[in-house]
Amino acid sequence: MAIAEQINSDIKEAMKAKEKELVTTLRSLSAEIKQYEIDNRVEASDEIVISIITKGIKTRQESASQYAEAGREDLETVELAEIEVYKKYQPVQLSEEEIRAIVTETIASTGAASAKDMGKVMGALMPKTKGKADGQLVNKIVKELLSA
Repeated sequence: MAIAEQINSDIKEAMKAKEKELVTTLRSLSAEIKQYEIDNRVEASDEIVISIITKGIKTRQESASQYAEAGREDLETVELAEIEVYKKYQPVQLSEEEIRAIVTETIASTGAASAKDMGKVMGALMPKTKGKADGQLVNKIVKELLSA
């Protein structure tokens, strides 16, 4: 079952279970997917849906940290709950050790020797880690390994 279909199915289940917060979050996610489809006049593939989910998680993480800084724990809690719902539809994330292994392998295969080669490494890495790892973490590990 496609991820978008699973989300729609889960909306129906949440409605039957009268879980208002879950319904709201899933409808928001579904609306983001439909908006993408309308804007681009295509049917969203699982890869596109995963990128929408990843972007939604990142946005909510930023909002949650801003709410925390402002002392609005009530709103921060809502954002964190939405993140957990979004994560259910994301592929299993790579651990830091797995990312390090992929980065090390990619550095070796591209022949990168210094921080000047970071663009070449990142270009080769992103298709391997897209949707499966946080881009900032990947970037940090690449910088660390190239400067070592």
